[in-house]
Amino acid sequence: MALFHCNYFSEILGVASSMDVILPQGKARPRDGFPTLYLLHGLSDDHTIWQRRTSIERYVSKMNLAVVMPAVGRSWYTDEVRGYRYWTYVSEELPTLARSFFPLSAARAKNFVAGLSMGGYGAFKLGLRRPDRFAAAASLSGALEIQARPKRVAAEVIREMETIFGDVAKIPGSENDIFALARKLARSKGPKPLLYQWCGTEDYLLKDNLHFRDHAIKLGLALTYEEGPGTHDWLYWDRQIQCVLQWLPL
Repeated sequence: MALFHCNYFSEILGVASSMDVILPQGKARPRDGFPTLYLLHGLSDDHTIWQRRTSIERYVSKMNLAVVMPAVGRSWYTDEVRGYRYWTYVSEELPTLARSFFPLSAARAKNFVAGLSMGGYGAFKLGLRRPDRFAAAASLSGALEIQARPKRVAAEVIREMETIFGDVAKIPGSENDIFALARKLARSKGPKPLLYQWCGTEDYLLKDNLHFRDHAIKLGLALTYEEGPGTHDWLYWDRQIQCVLQWLPL
């Protein structure tokens, strides 16, 4: 495997941005490019965290799979009301840029997304809003119940959310509400991604994850749900990303 650190100017963001990319080496390149996993970071992390806190490079070394890890700050993978257009960046510009730099497949069947915590929210958001582009989406300890979050957090957190989402009372039912996106997808006649969800039984986000699990099952979405002993910690995410890699429909 080869690890690339990429710094570049984003036209969408209007500022310099970064991504790390793991690319297969010593393997035959598919004619239409390598299958690609977009791997998303959490609220307090950046594009380097997955290779610093897990052995992701080693785990994919025997797979013919590229891994793209972008930096999005604390954006919740959202076009911020008072900030940058991170949703448009991640969903539109990032894949185009990554494919211009590296031999990555544009085929839906070969594109996947996964993430932890805020990145789990981002992964399901990408999978549910862009089912035409992603065949599978995985969330580890995802902060999925964003529409209910303002009722549970401190005032300073609400202020931060308002800079991103605007009026937090308008999140329910919007394109930033994972539950609403799942309902919309279930009613559609288009492609639907496979979903994988894991959360630790001691994680403070477990109730959020159980609520989404029940919601997705009721809607008839193709969800694989797993849970086990664990807190909101890299010890468990390092283990579970291996399960995600085995689950991917490669």
